[in-house]
Amino acid sequence: MTSAKFQNPVSLSGREMQILDLVSTGLTNLEIAQKLEISKRTVDNHISNILTKTKTENRVELVRWALQWGKVCLDDVNCCLLPPNGEVAS
Repeated sequence: MTSAKFQNPVSLSGREMQILDLVSTGLTNLEIAQKLEISKRTVDNHISNILTKTKTENRVELVRWALQWGKVCLDDVNCCLLPPNGEVAS
């Protein structure tokens, strides 16, 4: 059964998609910041914006949303073709 809140696709920026991908691998905000060489506060802000755009309340719901819409691939499950270089397909 699909939750009603997950029924609309959302447009995310390239950076938001990059951060979503790293969230789905289980990295913390600090680890994401270090990996992308940006501040933790910037990561916090991006994740807050992503949660708002996707109408999700936490990281678990966010990853669930991302899997449903084919935004991330986890261990060859629900794999999709992600655009190269962080480009976002419309």
